[in-house]
Amino acid sequence: MSCLPRQDWALAPVGVWRCCRPASPEGWEGCGPRHPRKGWRAAKILPTARLGRTLPLPSPWLGSQLPKGTGTRTRTEMAAPSQPHQATYDAIVIGAGIQGSFAAYHLAQRHRDTLLLEQFILPHSRGSSHGQSRITRSAYPRVPYARMMPDSFRLWQRLEAEAGTSLYRRTGLVVLGPAGNPELEGCRHSLRAGEVLDAAALAQRFPGLRLHAGEMAVWDGTGGVLFADRALRAVQEVFRRHGGTLRDGEKVLRIDPGAVLTVTTTAGTYRAPRLIIAAGAWTGALVAPLGLHLPLQPLRIDVCYWGEKEPRSPGTGRPGPCFMAMGLPQAPHGIYGLPALEYPGLVKVCYHHGSPTDPEERDRVPLGAPHPDIALLSSFISSYLPGLEPRPAVVETCLYTNTPDEDFILDKHPKFSNIIIGAGFSGHGFKLAPVVGKLLCELSLGEEPSHSTAPFAITRFPGVLRAAL
Repeated sequence: MSCLPRQDWALAPVGVWRCCRPASPEGWEGCGPRHPRKGWRAAKILPTARLGRTLPLPSPWLGSQLPKGTGTRTRTEMAAPSQPHQATYDAIVIGAGIQGSFAAYHLAQRHRDTLLLEQFILPHSRGSSHGQSRITRSAYPRVPYARMMPDSFRLWQRLEAEAGTSLYRRTGLVVLGPAGNPELEGCRHSLRAGEVLDAAALAQRFPGLRLHAGEMAVWDGTGGVLFADRALRAVQEVFRRHGGTLRDGEKVLRIDPGAVLTVTTTAGTYRAPRLIIAAGAWTGALVAPLGLHLPLQPLRIDVCYWGEKEPRSPGTGRPGPCFMAMGLPQAPHGIYGLPALEYPGLVKVCYHHGSPTDPEERDRVPLGAPHPDIALLSSFISSYLPGLEPRPAVVETCLYTNTPDEDFILDKHPKFSNIIIGAGFSGHGFKLAPVVGKLLCELSLGEEPSHSTAPFAITRFPGVLRAAL
C-alpha cells in the first residue's frame, strides 16, 4: 500500500520523523511498518487535527531541542522564525534545499540583502535534501567534480566552525567494480593516494564486503558521512545570522523578468535585481513560463535500510566504511551504502536510480506496484554484503532530479541574464552544495566563477529556449 500525503499522517509513539511503505499489507498502520528495533509505527491524524496543522511528533534530536513541556508543536511554531515583511531585496533565491540555502548563505556573506523562499513549511521531506546522511568523497570519475571537491571539503569545515557543530564523520569509502571499468579507473585517478585493494585485502580490512573474480576496490580515505539534516539547519541558521531572510510556506506563483525582477508568492510580492532558482524537482515548472524547457526528470528513489544479522553493541568499534559499486552488469546505475549511523543495526544501501514521478504525486504509488530496485538490491546484498538481512527493514523515499547526462545545470537563463539556474543534481549534488552555492552566487553577481561552469551550461541541450508562455 502506498504512502498518502505526509501531512495526513503522524508517527507514534517514539516520534521518528519518517514516512515509509510497509513490508506487507499486514504491517499497514497508517504510513509504515513497525520498526524492528525502534518500535515506532504510523498512526493517522484525524481531520480535525489536520485543521490545527498538527505536525508529526518530533524526532528524538528535535525533542531534545524543545523547551521542557512543549510536547507536539504546530506547523506554524516549527516554521522559520518570523521575520518582518519587506518588498525589495538585493537578491532572491527560490528553493531552501541544500543548494539554494548555500547560494543564499554565500550572498549573505557578501553583504547582499537576500530573501530565501521555500514553498513548504520547514522542516519537510518533500524534496531532495532531507534525511540524516549523505556520502562525501574525493573519488570522482568526472574531472570537473574531482577538482571541486577540495574546495567543498574546505567550505564544509568553515560552516562547521561557524555553526559550532559537527557535520561530517570520516569513515572512508570503498569503490568497487570490475577491474578496468572506466568509471572505477576515473575514481582511482582522481585520488592522489588511492589504495587499490584485491579481494583478500578487502576481506581482511572489511570482512562485511566481498569482491568476486575479476573485480577490484579503490580506497578513498577522505570519504565519509555528511549529516544532512543537521547541515541544512546549520547553513540556514548562519544565513539568518548574517542578516538573510528565510520565508517558508510560500509557493512561487509567478516570476516577472526585468532589470528588477518581481516574484509573486502565495503570501506576497518581492522585487530584486537578481534571482537564483534552485527549486529541485519543481525547477522545470518555474522556468517553463520564462520560455525555458529544461530536460529535467524527477525520479522517486527507494532509500532502504537493511538489518545486520549480528548487530554490534552501540558504541563498540568504529563504523564500517561507505561504499559505492560501479560498472556491475546487474546494477548499471550503481549502488551505494552507508554504515549503521542513522538507525542502530540498520545499514543504508540504495540503488542510484528510481522511477519517473511527478513531485506533487510522489507518495501516490499504486497498491501492489512492483519494486524491481529492491529486488536488485536484495540480490546484490546476498552476493556482496552477506552479513545483512536480504530484505529491507525500512524503506523511505527521496527525489532525484536528473539531466540526461547526469551533470548539473549551473548557468544564466539564455535570455534573462539576471536569472541564474541551479538544477539537475542527479543524486550526487549534496556533497558539492557549498561550491555549487558559491558558483550560483558568483554568477548572480556577474563575477568570474571560481570553477569552470562550462560543463554545466544550458546550451549543451539543444532546443531548450522557446517562446515564453
